[in-house]
Amino acid sequence: MDAKVSSRADCPDNILDQIKRLEELFTVETEQLKAITKHFVDELNQGLTVEGGDIPMVPTWCMGKPKGDETGTFLAIDMGGTNLRICEINLPEAAGAFEITQSKYRLPEELKSGEANELWDYVAHSIEKFVKQNHDIDELGQLPLGFTFSYPVSQESIDHGVLQRWTKGFNVKGVEGEDVVPQFEAALAKRKLPIKLTALVNDTTGTLIASAYTNPEVQIGCIFGTGCNAAYMDKCGNIPKIAHLNLDPEIPMAINCEWGAFDNQHKVLPRTSYDIIIDKASPRPGQQTFEKMVAGLYLGEIFRLTLVDLHEHPDCLMFKDQAITKLSQPYGLDASFLSKIEVDPFENLDETAELFHSTLDIKPSRHELELIRRLAELIGTRAARLTACGIAAICTKQNWTTAHVGADGSVFTHYPHFKARQAQALKEILDWPANQGKGAGDPIEVVAAEDGSGVGAALIAALTIKRVQDGNVAGIKNVDGVRAAAGIA
Repeated sequence: MDAKVSSRADCPDNILDQIKRLEELFTVETEQLKAITKHFVDELNQGLTVEGGDIPMVPTWCMGKPKGDETGTFLAIDMGGTNLRICEINLPEAAGAFEITQSKYRLPEELKSGEANELWDYVAHSIEKFVKQNHDIDELGQLPLGFTFSYPVSQESIDHGVLQRWTKGFNVKGVEGEDVVPQFEAALAKRKLPIKLTALVNDTTGTLIASAYTNPEVQIGCIFGTGCNAAYMDKCGNIPKIAHLNLDPEIPMAINCEWGAFDNQHKVLPRTSYDIIIDKASPRPGQQTFEKMVAGLYLGEIFRLTLVDLHEHPDCLMFKDQAITKLSQPYGLDASFLSKIEVDPFENLDETAELFHSTLDIKPSRHELELIRRLAELIGTRAARLTACGIAAICTKQNWTTAHVGADGSVFTHYPHFKARQAQALKEILDWPANQGKGAGDPIEVVAAEDGSGVGAALIAALTIKRVQDGNVAGIKNVDGVRAAAGIA
């Protein structure tokens, strides 16, 4: 439960005034949530048109949900914001079951702003290391691979994709505007690895498919982690941008929203001066407006910038006469720092005091600790409530009054009270009865997702192979390659 520090009678006026100011700054009231959701629906629809909009709404060419009878062995790789994860997934005959072997490799920071060939060589080298640990390569046949590439791409086929722009702090040269698959395959070919990319997948699409594999009620997949995004299953007839392909209008198509770009025109989101500073200092100013307010990569930085401002504020002077050298380092704090503050019992806040001392060489007063706690709550609550607008917008657009949402990511999984705050916001936006909005049993319920970046990628590769077997090759560029990977004559 959020601690209402501003009601404390013994709080000094300067601290009390700043807490009230922060509450006004970061609180998003019900009517504002509804206005944001309404605009979100408009932008989702605009993204599906031929003209397009800020939200890309990418057709993924994942054309259907799994039925539970998918089988086979697949490789899956996930190139996220921090780690490269490599998995081998076996889908046995038992419906909804899977076996997974995996390893993680930390992506060196220098690769994130280096050259394309350096990045792909590192990825291929890591795959080679993983495969050799688990197989005799000389005896290994072709392995189909699902590649979870969690960045905005334009896809005219499921096995290819052109990177629109880097996000999550990446700025690798020679990749934006290029098809990433030939670059990746060239690195594999240099190492003579018997692997064929069968599906290029976004982590949200993977989350949607993996969650639907075990829970047919799942209609939306979301990631609330380093970045923030969603995918859902639409019908081809509802996607004007692909009308020229004359596909059966009833055929399902997973849409990768890339909703981090929502409100890039700055019409409805309640941006603070701290959000604006983050945007201007980012590698891509003016882009990913929504993501920069709600994603784990930015929550710690919003918190840090606010504290630095309070330290310098003539009416507050937080941490008076103390050096804030470590606090002054951009991106020196992450979302986990806020999580630790939120789980500290409010009665004493001793753990928060020790956290500031050990991490930042700062010794906050008791009243400063109360402000710190309230600030963490406000930033975390704002993120949860704003993400609810995206979920509500997809459900409103699709006329879904009930649905399950499969959600993954470090913020959803680990940030205290995120799920409850999000559920409460959904209740307010969608006008549920008073006894709903607490999470479980809600008409639209956000549930922990299955492993989208691993199992989801493998399932989408399996679904792609099944489509080739059935003669449905729409949206598959290298049909012969998929046949070879699957051992289809």
